[in-house]
Amino acid sequence: MRIPAERGGRAPPPDLAGRRRAIAGAVAAGTWRAEPPPRETAIRGVRSLVFGHARDVNGAGTVVHFHGGGFRLGCPEMEEPFAAMLASRCDVEVILPAYRLAPEHPFPAALNDGMALIRARAGDGDEPLILSGDSAGGGLAASLAALCGAEGLPLAGLVLFSPWLDLTVSSGCYATNAASDPLFSRQSASEAADQYLQGHPKNDPLASPLFAELARFPPTFISVGTGEVLADDSRRFYEALRRSGGDAQLYGIDGMEHTAAVRDPTLRGVAQTLDAVIQFISRRLTGRSIARLQRP
Repeated sequence: MRIPAERGGRAPPPDLAGRRRAIAGAVAAGTWRAEPPPRETAIRGVRSLVFGHARDVNGAGTVVHFHGGGFRLGCPEMEEPFAAMLASRCDVEVILPAYRLAPEHPFPAALNDGMALIRARAGDGDEPLILSGDSAGGGLAASLAALCGAEGLPLAGLVLFSPWLDLTVSSGCYATNAASDPLFSRQSASEAADQYLQGHPKNDPLASPLFAELARFPPTFISVGTGEVLADDSRRFYEALRRSGGDAQLYGIDGMEHTAAVRDPTLRGVAQTLDAVIQFISRRLTGRSIARLQRP
């Protein structure tokens, strides 16, 4: 399994550029600012926000979390509160990378950024590493897990929140859950896939990890809302992992829409989901469970 050569991209359409400006304005206004603030650094050229202890402080390991946004929107700052919560409750280091976005940087630019960061962390020491992500970031994390398996790079786990795993946009849930998921749709998924892939095959396992060879995947935790248009992506991926003999958990939030667990800890069912995520990460990185869970 090899990453294909990078290609030139194209300029973002006006509506996408406008949405990015709105996000940048919200970041500048401190909408998602976490306290204490993260450390900002560059890891193999990838700008990253780092929360929690440095690995040489407690050796507990690292979670690398990839933000969502359809491969064309978003930034690490949007997920500061979520990353700060993970770092605090698990007592581990959490990294949010600013991977390159389409359409200026189409597939496989984001993969190369992710692998550069993973190789850097894997080469720094023996502490365990978990990959995580939400929406498109979840799909990216799963694709990176496939690459790590092929290259023999060990991962302690994989945590996926409402992951977008099939860029063919062919799931029946795009129709059946359209009314219950205001945050994602067949149209927005099709537009995002086109801007990310720009002619690359949609069923390439590195773009759509639902079609990847799963035998070497690490233990995997999947959180998804049963009311979202990507519910089938999570269900099918979980079933494929189990058929391959993998260690996988699927945690459904009844009736909830896209990325609920990452966006708002007060939404129905999210606190219980986060408790399960914290336990999974703690067991995989530290070998212990947290006896008394704090509510976010």
